[in-house]
Amino acid sequence: MWNTLKVGLMLTALTAVFVLLGRAIGGTGGAMIAFGLAIAMNFGSYWFSDKIVLGMSGAKPLSRQAAPQLYDMTATLAQRAGLPMPKLYVIDDPQPNAFATGRNPANAAVAVNSGLLEMLERPEVEGVIAHELAHVKHRDTLTMTVVATLAGAIMMLAQMGQFAAMFGGMNRDDEDAPNPLVFLLMIVVAPLAAMLVQMAVSRAREFEADATAARLTGSPQGLINALAKLERGARTIPGHANPQTAHLFIVNPLAGVGGAVAGLFSTHPPMEKRIEALRQLAA
Repeated sequence: MWNTLKVGLMLTALTAVFVLLGRAIGGTGGAMIAFGLAIAMNFGSYWFSDKIVLGMSGAKPLSRQAAPQLYDMTATLAQRAGLPMPKLYVIDDPQPNAFATGRNPANAAVAVNSGLLEMLERPEVEGVIAHELAHVKHRDTLTMTVVATLAGAIMMLAQMGQFAAMFGGMNRDDEDAPNPLVFLLMIVVAPLAAMLVQMAVSRAREFEADATAARLTGSPQGLINALAKLERGARTIPGHANPQTAHLFIVNPLAGVGGAVAGLFSTHPPMEKRIEALRQLAA
């Protein structure tokens, strides 16, 4: 219950940042437009979340004929979780990773990178799929997609603000014109705030999804081994993930970008803490 409330507060904060940024760029009228856009984007994210994320990721439908073992494994785990069978997708990406999306369990999708299928053993793949189904069961998929949509919109507005600053957008004489210092502060701080909220929402859900996956598979060991391999893969194998959807994946696909500084802004909890939590479950 507390996690749900916390995520709700984070989404409210993200919407507020979006509206404040709109006000900094366009005054009161800009704030109203931004608020309307926020409502429209949340509505659009609800209905089209799976299509948005799958399209951004270049995911292709995966039939039972193409991957019978993966299909049957997913069907068995979905049945254990009390979920309908999700749609399966594959992403042509050598980095091992996976994510789930969809507005509700009836419209859920699980996408796996081709690198995951090539590198992981069956119990490890099972742990990963169970983790993604846990996100579906907890309805994290919708929450994380709404976050990605709003964060992307904030970053887009910030870029518009930068262009406005370069071409004299702050030199308006009307009383509603924003303070230049506030304007500059918002276009710098807003994207950072959006990124921080993305990180917080994602981290709040990963531990619970790991624990649920361990229960679905009957043992945390497969997921423990998978997480270790996926972490190494993310650090050594360049991937094609969009930064705006990085928080959806089971491990941060950008772990190998930026070194220690990027680690401070990771969308996921430290891997050693996730593995330690799973080992405690095993004990």
